[in-house]
Amino acid sequence: MDLFEKNAKHRAVSDPLNDSLRHTRVRSLPAKIGFSIIAGLFLLLPAAPSGRAQKVKSPPPPPAARPQRETAPTTSITVDASEPMFATMCALLASGFEANVSAENWRPLRAQLRDRMQHQQGPAVQAIREYYKQHDSADPGAALSRYLWFGLVAGPAPDFKPTMRREDLPPEVLALEGFNELLSKYYQEQNIHQLWRQMQPAYNAEIERMHEAVSQIVFVATGYLRAMNQPSEQRTFTIIVEPLVGHITNVRNFGDHYAIVLSGAEDIPADVVRHAYLHFMLDPLPLRYSHVIAVKRPLFEKAARAPRLASDLKDDYPSFFAECLVRAVELKLRRMSPGERDAALERNDADGYVLVRPLFAALPKFEGAEPSMELFFPDLVRSVDVATELKRVSTLPFASADRQRSTSDLSVEEVARRRAAAMPGTVPNDADAIAALTEGERRIAEKNARAAEASFQKVVAKYPDQPRAWYGLGLVALLDHDGPRAKEVFGRLTAGEHAATSDPMVLAWSHIYLARIYDGEGQPRQAEAEYQAALTVEGGPEQARQAAQKGLADTAREKSVERP
Repeated sequence: MDLFEKNAKHRAVSDPLNDSLRHTRVRSLPAKIGFSIIAGLFLLLPAAPSGRAQKVKSPPPPPAARPQRETAPTTSITVDASEPMFATMCALLASGFEANVSAENWRPLRAQLRDRMQHQQGPAVQAIREYYKQHDSADPGAALSRYLWFGLVAGPAPDFKPTMRREDLPPEVLALEGFNELLSKYYQEQNIHQLWRQMQPAYNAEIERMHEAVSQIVFVATGYLRAMNQPSEQRTFTIIVEPLVGHITNVRNFGDHYAIVLSGAEDIPADVVRHAYLHFMLDPLPLRYSHVIAVKRPLFEKAARAPRLASDLKDDYPSFFAECLVRAVELKLRRMSPGERDAALERNDADGYVLVRPLFAALPKFEGAEPSMELFFPDLVRSVDVATELKRVSTLPFASADRQRSTSDLSVEEVARRRAAAMPGTVPNDADAIAALTEGERRIAEKNARAAEASFQKVVAKYPDQPRAWYGLGLVALLDHDGPRAKEVFGRLTAGEHAATSDPMVLAWSHIYLARIYDGEGQPRQAEAEYQAALTVEGGPEQARQAAQKGLADTAREKSVERP
């Protein structure tokens, strides 16, 4: 049996340099009501009329034996309502949140529910109110922020246990220690589930009214980027409809999970939704190609001095690069006059987002090319002339800082960014070598084995022990269906004097590919050992950890089936 055929089941999670070699499945986000938008194939689906989430399945993947014929599956974007979020907001209103705020301009549903919550009585209600007082904040926006974070990461009723590992939780959720137990008691005492069921027709109506506007935003952005996203159980983009939040748009990004909380279909903030969705599409690229953007870092060091630059970006170069790229693409997608566009570029420069201008200028090259942004990104980065831009940025008069914005001000965007690991010391500070590595990675994504091999061999000729180049040659061997050669290369990278101990990404994925080869050879014990070794790599990518865990589970399942 072919190596690719034998191991196709293991490719549900893959590495950044080899996404095109995997098969995946679409899993609808857990929901009771809502709709999903399929971005990859540009399908605009009707809203589910029955009050049940519409589950979307991707077409079955082609046979794994001929990977060059694979087509990228689709990604589901979900617009939905959330019972945990509804219960959280009910408890918040019952606790006295916004008790002194006039409801004159509120929507009737929100005003009526606040009045109902304020009159609730019972031991659990009293406990919730005491908890809220103890964790109160002088800033109502900060208080709302914490509970919104909780509602987004809370698991299903009635327990509301967080769906993420504790170490991955946003600090706002950690500050609400013990709230899920109190919410569970409140939920059961006040029969919130029954109220939730009563509210579903109203929520369904809002979701259905939002469908066209949200679909158009996703359609245009995905079409421009020529994106055929690989679906992933780890990356999600969800719009939560919750009228109890009020006319505030809350954007939340925690790691690979992107969420927007909207009050309803009235006045959908198209710019905010598009901005968040573009982040979802583009944020992985600077992380994936960290060694490519490293050459442009001097521009970031200048920009970090800008008073108006978001504080969390001043020590996070990949996120800064992603923000500038998102803003550049937005200028292409928004309907603006030339004068408005020039003014926007000037504002970005003044605020410290100095890469927006050169990236915007480079986008016509992308528009005239064929690859998706995922594949074209390294070329887009290389088009930025650092010397020219440094001269320009050095003369920019950065704008002075504004007053500190209160979190109670209108819409807020809060981000728990996924920090990029520092560029491994194994990558040489050599522009030609970095360019060759990048070119090889792009050729791997295109499944052009010969061109990829030529690029990686250039690096090996100059740096004989360069682990990323050897790793690329291992991927070339997989594309060539050359199991023995792949086993030799990945074995070199995982043991002995040439082991990639200074490059966690290479080390972890080399263990995983070696495990898959052993599995294909009918050696499950050796495969298990390699998967276990991948899990012990300190600083290894989260995707690699997921792949190793899945490989162990699949191997254990096969053993169970094979037992007499």
